[in-house]
Amino acid sequence: MAYESTDGGTGTGGGAEPGTSDSLRTFGAVVQALREHAGLTREEFGALVGYSKHTVASVEQGRRMADRDFVERAEPVLGDTGALRKAAPHLSRQAGLASWFQQWARLEAQAVTLWTYECRVIPGLLQTERYARAVTKSVPPVKDEEQVTKQVAARLERQQLFERRPPIAFSFIIEQALVERGTGGPDVTRELLDSLLERSSRFNIELQIMPRYQPDHSGFDGPLMLLESLDNKWFSYAEGQRGGMLISNPKEVSIMLQRYARLRSQALNSEDSRSLLKQLRGAQ
Repeated sequence: MAYESTDGGTGTGGGAEPGTSDSLRTFGAVVQALREHAGLTREEFGALVGYSKHTVASVEQGRRMADRDFVERAEPVLGDTGALRKAAPHLSRQAGLASWFQQWARLEAQAVTLWTYECRVIPGLLQTERYARAVTKSVPPVKDEEQVTKQVAARLERQQLFERRPPIAFSFIIEQALVERGTGGPDVTRELLDSLLERSSRFNIELQIMPRYQPDHSGFDGPLMLLESLDNKWFSYAEGQRGGMLISNPKEVSIMLQRYARLRSQALNSEDSRSLLKQLRGAQ
């Protein structure tokens, strides 16, 4: 499947208007109709495809994007019509995520490797709920409580990637200033530091801190994200104030890979990064 550049605004930060979730609801309605036609309850269907009845309900109600395993396991149980396989590539709307970020979110859900460098805000995948709310409220235009809740919920929903099996290999590089900024206040910062320490202790998550003093820095062009797909193709994503670009051209992706490799060598290693986070936590 080919992906081209998109434009819009921030996905991991807090700014832009969310897209609709019509395609998720439509896909979920098809799953439900086929399940009921097969005479299966959600619990019975879930047992056959290896998912809980709650996950089945989330997919049917359009609250969760079905991953590839769900589709492949569901097809033979629901008659092997091919309807779900044909519909799945068109799932590009995730409630609460900006429209330009949805393509990336769909790729992200199927990734085997996911790397992120951030210099503006803690990456969405590492945010706590209170930190996410603080970020979302901080960035104009002013949002009402419903908008804030929807965007925060979408960001936290992405964190289910940490529980995926087989696991994704994660790498995060974040600037030291991001955890020292105090976004949301001292309590939010302490909670964030505790969460970062917990996440970074997991076997498949590497977290590196870019120190304040680093004269040789390869991230001056801004944040970047990279992922490796199931078929071992690499994609990149970059954002600005009101725009995002998904990059599939191999030569351009190669440049991003080179930059990330340099950033890894310039940042503190994982052990030293955890030590710094513990020092910052003790100072709170």
